[in-house]
Amino acid sequence: MSEIMQQLQETVAFIRGLVTEEATTGIILGSGLGNLSNDIKTEKEISYNDIPHFPVSTVEGHKGKLIFGELGGKKVWVMGGRFHYYEGYTPQQVAYPVRVMRLLGVQTLLLSNAAGGVNPHFKIGDLMIINDHISLFTENPLLGKNEDKLGTRFPDMSDPYSKTLIAKAQKIAKQYDIELKQGVYTGVTGPTFETRAEYKLIHILGGDAVGMSTVQESIAAIHCGMDVFGVSVITDLGIREEENTITHEEVLQAAKDAEPKLTLLFTELVKAL
Repeated sequence: MSEIMQQLQETVAFIRGLVTEEATTGIILGSGLGNLSNDIKTEKEISYNDIPHFPVSTVEGHKGKLIFGELGGKKVWVMGGRFHYYEGYTPQQVAYPVRVMRLLGVQTLLLSNAAGGVNPHFKIGDLMIINDHISLFTENPLLGKNEDKLGTRFPDMSDPYSKTLIAKAQKIAKQYDIELKQGVYTGVTGPTFETRAEYKLIHILGGDAVGMSTVQESIAAIHCGMDVFGVSVITDLGIREEENTITHEEVLQAAKDAEPKLTLLFTELVKAL
């Protein structure tokens, strides 16, 4: 058995020692979006610090807890905070919790993030359904020896975000009068926010939003056979020409302001699964 599979089994065994119930839906909450966990009927919280082989969140706005509970009448696993390449973690460490969720029985993964608006028609506070992504600026988490027990050597990424889940989300948004954008998310390493020239380049390449997370998680999820749905909260507008300085505090505040819409969307989507 490979080292990574041994570690995964040890992690899953530890979690199973605390939670024996099954959940087929997993949620990863991005910067400033952790309050969605307050809407969960929590049955167990596990600090990342206590989980064998688990990384630890180091970024403000990430709670650093794995939560098991009920949302929308369904059992869910929720990561209150994620891990980023820019924190010094390898892509494999970033992807590790996704693989743990899969081995715990999760089949559908809902991802959220705070992102910079690249599409000039976006405004701060918009919710953008991710219908595709560009991962060329980040390191692929599948580099190295393939783990055949997790997935195939060459997974197809032509349709990484489930059209079925997108259609369900659009129906929910129409019912509750939530405005949703759609677009391409571009993953970058961070931790610096982009230069104006970089924003322009990403726009030329077809990106509508840019952020420092999500794509490695999505790749790992597709690799191990999960259905993926993603939403970006547009927290800043880097594409505009006038002088603008972006701070992490402003990103967190914009995410917090948009959070009620995201919470409603995710709750109703979980109900509809």
